[in-house]
Amino acid sequence: MIERRSLGKTPITITPVGLGCWQFSGGFGLVGGFWEALPQDAANQIVATALQHEVNWFDTAEIYGRGRSETALARALTAAGRKNGDVVVATKWWPLGRTAQSIVTTIGERQRCLGGFSIDLHQVHQPFSFSSVEAEMDAMARLVQGGQIRAVGVSNFSASKMRRAHAALAKHGLPLASNQVVYSLLKRGIETSGVLAAARELGVTIIAYSPLAQGILTGKFHDDPESIKSRPGPRRYMAAFRAKGLARSLPVVTELRRIATDLSVTASQVALNWLFNRHGEAVVVIPGATKPRHAEEAAGAMRFRLSPEQLERLDQVSRPFL
Repeated sequence: MIERRSLGKTPITITPVGLGCWQFSGGFGLVGGFWEALPQDAANQIVATALQHEVNWFDTAEIYGRGRSETALARALTAAGRKNGDVVVATKWWPLGRTAQSIVTTIGERQRCLGGFSIDLHQVHQPFSFSSVEAEMDAMARLVQGGQIRAVGVSNFSASKMRRAHAALAKHGLPLASNQVVYSLLKRGIETSGVLAAARELGVTIIAYSPLAQGILTGKFHDDPESIKSRPGPRRYMAAFRAKGLARSLPVVTELRRIATDLSVTASQVALNWLFNRHGEAVVVIPGATKPRHAEEAAGAMRFRLSPEQLERLDQVSRPFL
């Protein structure tokens, strides 16, 4: 039986590994073109595989294909025989160019796209809007009080803005459940910026997105550096995927592979396991998947535990990325 963890100080419980659903965007919108457009059948297979391997929660967003990811997720859950309440669904409100009132006026569209699956966690996707953090949290609280969502989270918030969100919700008697941030062995900034420390102090769950550094920690781009050129989206232009960037991350990948060999698992499973075990239960992860085997592999990271020595070895080799 896979362990469940509390989502912040809410009654919601989730597995250490969830499924990120950015890749279900269908190639549409501001960020949808980052990944290849997946047909609904592929999304169905990926979600079904995650469920079969006991993943119990899924993270999507309004901006992921202008609601297409939410719709694809709902259809995939239905195809897998799941009903409302069987899984935990998280989505996000896109704040740029909007005010907090939009959180309330767009909730109906989020519910429509999710096709009958309730919103367990609603998150402010970015810390930039025409309204204050306090106004956004007041709007989110209205949705909780109205039974339209169960819990409130934020994403990409600094330590100070996270504290403000926490304090604003506390006035309504509600906890801040989570802060979704980029976090991996190659992106450890939350450990030095105060974000992780504040989250642990406040009882806020850190949801780590891009936990495999967009595939770098699998080692596949070290084995075949030219393969990035065939990938859609902007990754091919990023420094981390070029020769110098891959040389910098090679020691981390080498250590991941060494430990993976010892445990008869994969490098990516070791990388995920480090994230959700290094800091107790403070961190959970949402790797994406463009193939069913990716979802199966990610879920497999929950079936073993790294030793204190292995955790420390990875901590040391990845310190250049703090």
